[in-house]
Formats: sequence, structure tokens, C-alpha cells
Amino acid sequence: MTSAVIRVTRRRSASRFLLPLAGLAVAVMSLWPFAVMLLDALRPNGEILASPATLLPHRWDWSSFGTVLHDPRFLHWLRSSVVVAVASTAIVLLVAVPAAYYAARVRFLGRGAFLFAVLVTQMFSPTSLVVGVYREFFELGLVNTYLAVILTNAAFNLAFAIWILHGFFAAIPRDIEEAAQLDGSGRAGILWRVMLPLVRPALVTATVFTFIAAWNEYVVALTLMRDDALKPLTVGINSYVTGYEQQWNNMLAASLIAVVPVVVLFISVEKHLAGGMLAGSVK
Repeated sequence: MTSAVIRVTRRRSASRFLLPLAGLAVAVMSLWPFAVMLLDALRPNGEILASPATLLPHRWDWSSFGTVLHDPRFLHWLRSSVVVAVASTAIVLLVAVPAAYYAARVRFLGRGAFLFAVLVTQMFSPTSLVVGVYREFFELGLVNTYLAVILTNAAFNLAFAIWILHGFFAAIPRDIEEAAQLDGSGRAGILWRVMLPLVRPALVTATVFTFIAAWNEYVVALTLMRDDALKPLTVGINSYVTGYEQQWNNMLAASLIAVVPVVVLFISVEKHLAGGMLAGSVK
């Protein structure tokens, strides 16, 4: 066996151990903050800031999760997050699907400018525009309403959905549409019955990312929502830690509960995400 073959064999043997170890290290670093949050949520509130700090609680206390789940305020915040995230995602899909399909299949005047404008909107953050957004909704009398937060979340997530769906629609051969037209299908029928099943991975990707972005949004909701019962979870759970009371264990428990819906959604559609993330990468 030559020295070159020996080196290649050693590299392959080393990669079998190094790659799993690297993956394990990344997983540990990603999950470690949640593990610390869980351990702090399971200890009495007075023990969290005690010195010296310990990793494991001296006394395990599960009451924080029960307290949060029976808190009417938390249930209001949870309902608000669900309403905002679901409505924002629905609006994005209703607008992005026909827009992306039309841009991918029809060579209209200004098509390049439209796609460029869609890309440019991705460069703006809601944080940088929050003052203007607040002023517009104040003039319309929509401050402290679900509609204001829903429209804002939909507007800032629409570009991503259009871009990824456009790439997927453009990759589908035109022969499929022509065959459907010969069978008597119109443009709407082709989109609904033929094209949408073919772009399911992209639809799932757009849905998941839009839902997560709306679920985790903080700055716009903090600015536009005044009524405590209308605030989403990202804003509402801060009420557990104020200048008058510091319920750190309840806040950490509420934060962990707020992560569960997103994790469940991600796991349930994870098999579709790989195809969706590669949308438009191959022509």
C-alpha cells in the first residue's frame, strides 16, 4: 500500500469521528442556553440570583410552569401570538403565490424591476422603519390593533416568500402547463391543481419561515400594541420582570413554553424544508 493511499485512508477514518463530534458540539452549543433556562425555571425565584451560582437547583420547583399556564395574561398573549402569526402567514401566501407564479411565467414590462424591488425590500429591517410604520398606523387609527401588527409582519415577510416561490415556479418545465392547457384548464386551474402540488417544498419553507418570523417579532409589536391583553408573547412575558417585581422563574418558564409551537411546527415539516431551501438553485 502506497503512502498516498495510507494518507487517504487515515483522512477518511478521521472524518468518521471528527464530523459526528463537530455535529455534537454544534448541537450542545445550540441547546445549552435552553438547558440553562430550563434549570433556572425549575428552581425557586430567590435562588436564581443567589451567589454563588450553581448549575443545578438546590431545590427543584415545578410550580412556575403551572403558574404560567394558569395565568390569564399568558393565555391572552398566547392567543395574540397565534392570531398574528397565522393571519400574517395566510396573507403572505395569498399574495406571494400568484405574484411569484405570474413573475415566473409572464414576461411583462418591468418584470426585472419588480424582482429587484422584491430583493431590495429584504435589506430593510422593521426596526429601522418602526417610527414611520407607527406614524402611518396612527394616522389610520389602527394603533393597538391586531390588523396593524399583522399587516406589518406580512409586508416584511412577503419578499422572502415571493423570491423563493419564484425560483421554484421558474424551474418547472413549461410542457406541464401546456399539457394542462390542452386538457382545458385555465390559468387559475393550472396554478391550483398542477403547479401548487409541484412547489409544495417551497410553500412549506415560505410558511414556516413566515410563521417563525411573525411569532418571534418584537419591536413592531412593542411599538404598536398598548393594551396588555393584545400583546403577543414576545412582548407580554416581559411583564414578569419589572421594576416592581422580578419573577425570573415564571419568565423563563413562559419563554420555554413559547418555543414549543415553533419547534413542533419545524419538526412536523422538516422533511420538506431541504427541498424548499434549494428552490431555484438549479435550472
